[in-house]
Amino acid sequence: MGYTQTGDHMSPSSTLVESAVPRRFKFTRDAYYQMAALGLFWNARVELIEGEVIEMSPLSPRYVASTDRLYRLLREVVPDGYWVRVQAPLSLGESEPEPDVSVVQGSPDDYEEAHPTTAKLVIEVADTSLPYDRTIKQSLYAKAGIPEYWIVNLKEAQVEVYRESAAVSDTPFGYAYRAVQVFTRDESVVSQAIAGVVVPVERILQASRTPTG
Repeated sequence: MGYTQTGDHMSPSSTLVESAVPRRFKFTRDAYYQMAALGLFWNARVELIEGEVIEMSPLSPRYVASTDRLYRLLREVVPDGYWVRVQAPLSLGESEPEPDVSVVQGSPDDYEEAHPTTAKLVIEVADTSLPYDRTIKQSLYAKAGIPEYWIVNLKEAQVEVYRESAAVSDTPFGYAYRAVQVFTRDESVVSQAIAGVVVPVERILQASRTPTG
């Protein structure tokens, strides 16, 4: 316990304890852009998550291959009227995440002046980032009202599908998805947010097959 001096006496005070607590600074998207323009994030992969600048995990070869494969698969099955984007920003309030793949309505021509403020489908490819994607990213996308969120779980060779965002206490940002389904290698993920989108899990994970024999 700390003390403050009053005359010739010392009285208890919480000042020292309070001053020892680190301050966390929040940034607006405009401030985030300005810092990037000044080169403060040079050679670093970062995202703005609810006003905080978060450094992203390094990209493993397996992660890069899986992300590219998923992007190509979605380009094949997503119907006209949607834009499939890879590692591109979404402007979600005071957050600007860069999901591995997102599908938004419209075309690139519709977003010349500003990033999309929502998406029909958001996908994260997770290896070392799996706990983060299941907690922070899930809560963020649920809060933003994204109707469907997939995690390509490379560690357990499955795709996790999250739907039905709702206010949920005890989550990072007060929201989470109530419905969760897990799809394994021999199954296909059928999107409920975009009609006609069916993706075989095997085609996403094919390069990560464990050798036999």
